[in-house]
Amino acid sequence: MGIQTIAVLTAGGDAPGMNPCVRAVVRTALAHGQRAVGVKRAYEGLARGVMSELGARDVGGIIQRGGTILQTARFADFAKPEVQQEALRQLNAQGVDALVAIGGDGTMRGAAALQRLGVPVVGIPASIDNDVYGTDISIGVDTALNTIIEAIDKLRDTASSHQRAFIVETMGRDCGHLALMSGIISGAEMTLIPELEVGAEEVAAAVRGAYERGKTHAIVVVAEGAKPGANALKEQLERMHAGFDLRVTILGHVQRGGSPSAWDRLLAARFGVTAVERLAKGERGVMVGLQATKVAGTPLAEVSTRKREPDLEYYRMARMLAK
Repeated sequence: MGIQTIAVLTAGGDAPGMNPCVRAVVRTALAHGQRAVGVKRAYEGLARGVMSELGARDVGGIIQRGGTILQTARFADFAKPEVQQEALRQLNAQGVDALVAIGGDGTMRGAAALQRLGVPVVGIPASIDNDVYGTDISIGVDTALNTIIEAIDKLRDTASSHQRAFIVETMGRDCGHLALMSGIISGAEMTLIPELEVGAEEVAAAVRGAYERGKTHAIVVVAEGAKPGANALKEQLERMHAGFDLRVTILGHVQRGGSPSAWDRLLAARFGVTAVERLAKGERGVMVGLQATKVAGTPLAEVSTRKREPDLEYYRMARMLAK
């Protein structure tokens, strides 16, 4: 007998586009004559059996909403074998045959653990950090970048009015993708990411150079995991007399919110449809992701043990274009 019931959950940090993806999973399952079940609060809810059936109308009107209607939670206890076994028991009790797990690298580790217990699982990458191995881009990245660029464009207006330099901190504790991309497309004088160490002296030289060339402002983009951090960098630049009056703006969780962009809605639809149809064909233990222009599968065992690294060619590009 084939798959009759598919459960879907969203885990880890929320990302714009999770709701359109849930919608795509549910409606594709229904189109194939399957039952769809939503798991509330990610793996924590799964282990506690907090699930309910979802129909087409339950996912209506959510395509434009940020966040996730299924809610999410970080649940460290899911690493324990006994908790994973309880999750398996709950899935069996609810008559669930397969699971679609939407989230970041931690979500994929949980999905891989359930796959090892015999649960047919397909993962879908959703993380604004874009640090999930096996996909060129994750759901939520495009929307987050648009949020950052809108903020930097506004900061540039006030920076030019007061002849200031703004140090803008983006999310990216371990991966500098957001900072790197936003540095290029915002025209920042310097970008700091966790993957590359840059001294304050080099940043000061770039900011001072902008001042001496007659620029009315300067922008420095700093990923939250970069060293030095935004506030420490400001203090060091002030001691080095970088020319401009300095301000720090920490964008924080505003980057996670907001209506998903057209790109993220389309990506979510493609991933959601593909995940359900691959399960229907008997495929499992993979994460669907975008590779070049095609949706492809990567084994969860590989995804859960590797990290996607940013292309540092973009860093060279950012430095060259900042002159």
